Amino acid sequence: MKILSDWLIPAVICGIVLYGFLHGCNILDAFVEGAVEGMKVVYKITPTMIAITLCVGMLKASGGLDLIAAFVEPLVSLVRIPKEVVPLMLMRPISGTGALAVFKDIIAQNGPDSYVGRVASVMQGSTETTFYTMALYYGVTHVRKTRHTLASAVGADLTGFLFSALTVSLLLG
Repeated sequence: MKILSDWLIPAVICGIVLYGFLHGCNILDAFVEGAVEGMKVVYKITPTMIAITLCVGMLKASGGLDLIAAFVEPLVSLVRIPKEVVPLMLMRPISGTGALAVFKDIIAQNGPDSYVGRVASVMQGSTETTFYTMALYYGVTHVRKTRHTLASAVGADLTGFLFSALTVSLLLG
């Protein structure tokens, strides 16, 4: 199996080049054109990425994240979500990098095999950076009418948060 994985990527690249050659495509021009389009996308999304990163950093540094976590804590305790993962619940829909930093702190304080560590692990793996993804993709494509995207994405995140705690509770005690 290892031999197959060593040759898979080069085989796919050779297959693409062969396909282009057989269909009379100027492969180098197509590659350069694709690279130029990719750089245009990077140029378009960079301001959005900088703004989101800056806002998340300010939220964490100002103590705003801790303040919001303290406010939400009584609500999550009703559905048996550990209070230690509340900062992760708040950060995960906004920033993957910020959520990873919060996750690292949770694991360092509680351990990976603790109930809190397991809930945080499942939560980190089963939810999405909703606001980041929406801002990035809709910003690049200039979509203004998002219809039901936000409501359904936030609903999916809330479901992921709730079922992370429930699943760990049921399967791992």
